Amino acid sequence: MMSETSKVEQEKELAFNKIIGSSDVMSKAILLARKGAKTDVPILISGQSGVGKEVFARAIHKSSGRSDEPFIVVNCGALPANLVESILFGHVRGAFTDAKEDHSGKFVDAHGGTIFLDEIGELPLDLQVKLLRVLQEGEVDPVGGEKIITVDVRVISATNKKLEDLVLEGTFREDLYYRLNVFPVSLPPLNKRKGDIQTLAVHFIQKICKKEKRDVKALTTNAVMLLNSYHWPGNVRQLENVVLRAVILSEGEMITDKDFPQIIADIERIASINKKHNRRIDDLKKTLEIPKEFHNVSIYDENADVFPIEYIEQMMIKYAFIRHKGKMTEIARRLKIGRSTLYRKVDELGLLEED
Repeated sequence: MMSETSKVEQEKELAFNKIIGSSDVMSKAILLARKGAKTDVPILISGQSGVGKEVFARAIHKSSGRSDEPFIVVNCGALPANLVESILFGHVRGAFTDAKEDHSGKFVDAHGGTIFLDEIGELPLDLQVKLLRVLQEGEVDPVGGEKIITVDVRVISATNKKLEDLVLEGTFREDLYYRLNVFPVSLPPLNKRKGDIQTLAVHFIQKICKKEKRDVKALTTNAVMLLNSYHWPGNVRQLENVVLRAVILSEGEMITDKDFPQIIADIERIASINKKHNRRIDDLKKTLEIPKEFHNVSIYDENADVFPIEYIEQMMIKYAFIRHKGKMTEIARRLKIGRSTLYRKVDELGLLEED
């Protein structure tokens, strides 16, 4: 008979098995998250909306030494602005008009366990210092309170934004960013793990059929090809919703491509936009009579190494010279440089004809 300790250890080991995906990028993310789960350091999960950040956070908690303790989820982007501080850090009775009794707050609720802060980039700047205090000192300061509360909480945060950019913009504290980003885990978008789409779709079919009491068995080959050809801006969450609709629409045991009308319509819409865009680009090239060397100008070479600024500047001047038919005043205005500087650079490039 399996002991309670053995059961707990087995559950920890199986925590990540609920995450569906065997593609290389997903396998690497799972392996990294498993390693992070064995520590007690803050973890920052990044990825687009719908990739499964909360699923990963739950697996990390379940696989950690805190698995028997609370797992508290907080969506920082969905909290009312005037209540964020109270919800996170608690308040005492009388702290504000509607504070009729003490409120513990999410961090105290998560004591001993894990708190998952989703959309961490939405946390107001003035409250970020209080979160920093929790991370550094393990202390919570309730609104209106005189006593500091000590907490033992593992923090997992998630974002669909680049926090580095928010730091540069001044809307996210740099010291907090480094505190949260001790162990980063990046989750790939669904269109970067195409090999997992069919497996995920079948999983959702089984899950939905059980709930809705339907008898759909699988996907036709054409249905699989359609799903694999789509770009999935809403990622796994969108796939689940699309499969739900397909199961409801399906009239037999197999889901066909015809059961995904929204996906078909979106693919056709994007193809139409791309066709119009490419036609406009072709027309523009013909109208301007721009040489082929400028049709696909890039800032990096075939090895993905960025070109020197001098090279890029030369290409810009050459392009502007041809685009504006050698009219130096207009070229200088467009490039926002002095005419004398432009004349010198154009001369160095040999663009001025000899008299």
